Amino acid sequence: MRKDRAEVVDRVSELEKERDSGKIRPAGKKKWTVAEWLTHWLTIARPNLRDGSYDAYEVAVRVHLIPGLGGHKLNKLQPEHLERFYTKMQNNGSSAGTAHQAHRTIRTALGEAERRGALTVQNPAEKAIPPRLDLEEEDEIDPYSVDEIRAILEEANKRRNSARWAIALSLGLRQGEALGLKWTDIDLKTGVLRVRRSLNRPKYKHGCGDEPCGRKPGFCPKKQKARPDTAPTKSRAGRRTIGLPPELTAVLREHWKAQAAERATARQLWKDEGWVFAKRTGEAVSPNMDYREWKDILATAGVREGRLHDARHTAATVLLLLGVPERAVMDLMGWSSSSMATRYQHITQQIRMDIAVRVGGLLWEATETKKPKKSKKGKKAKLRRKEQGAEEDPTPVRVPA
Repeated sequence: MRKDRAEVVDRVSELEKERDSGKIRPAGKKKWTVAEWLTHWLTIARPNLRDGSYDAYEVAVRVHLIPGLGGHKLNKLQPEHLERFYTKMQNNGSSAGTAHQAHRTIRTALGEAERRGALTVQNPAEKAIPPRLDLEEEDEIDPYSVDEIRAILEEANKRRNSARWAIALSLGLRQGEALGLKWTDIDLKTGVLRVRRSLNRPKYKHGCGDEPCGRKPGFCPKKQKARPDTAPTKSRAGRRTIGLPPELTAVLREHWKAQAAERATARQLWKDEGWVFAKRTGEAVSPNMDYREWKDILATAGVREGRLHDARHTAATVLLLLGVPERAVMDLMGWSSSSMATRYQHITQQIRMDIAVRVGGLLWEATETKKPKKSKKGKKAKLRRKEQGAEEDPTPVRVPA
């Protein structure tokens, strides 16, 4: 049923295309709106997502996608709707990166809708032009130099858990991987470290029951943990075994002794949870506390400002300076794709100058005029003439007839 014949013909044509493509929606099946599908998709996707990924998707859906696109019928959504939405986001103050995150989120959500038959047309997010990320506006990562690394480690040695920063700058462990280390993961005799888990950022829920406290979950007097302390590594490649430099092994031995002394001092207050980097009473160090410590070390050491994740970029670039093969770098850093090398290994000023010297040496190498070598036969003949006295009187003797 339509208003006129032309609309009926168009709709029949659409149905025939859906039939031929095998995407026709069965009669009586729910007609989703974008908001209804996104809410449903978060529910079905949650069990297979890491906490960080789910949180990013949930924010994009709740803050941007549902308010901006939620009223559209799922099968009526067009690429132009998405492109106008991305432009509007940026006009309202959102960055290109935030708009791009919204694009990735709805592309994934609509892909699942297409796979399950809720979306009977081609995914419009695949056709839409995503927001352009202006690489010139992004901060260029400049890894720390060897002198800066030494200054950071020198300052870190004056504090507790100094080995935490030695591991970050030499092995490039992610923050969660370093804080999730337990002593059972390290063999100090053989010098081997195993990455098996990552420490989660704490997340809480209300425990006040029928009498709400009116505060945020993290400040609820009866707050309860909403996620476990640790999670498996980010990927299968992240679950790895790393050989320790002898110097780092010595640092970890000293750290073990220092922690044993703290355990003896804390006595019954010590919670023996096995963390390599722990508070004075044995609990795991929170990521927030770890971040503040890093910033304080940089400021005190007089080293330029940098993100905590820049330590990982620095470790990867050191491997580039040392000429470590790419396959070995992937294994050490826990990468599943070689493309990550271009993201984490940076061409520093030292590398640029080394390349310049090599090019100059090859193209402008000083060419010295080489004297022709005398043959061995000529040297022997000269020596023979000298022995016979011909060298003193080279004039040939004429014999009279």
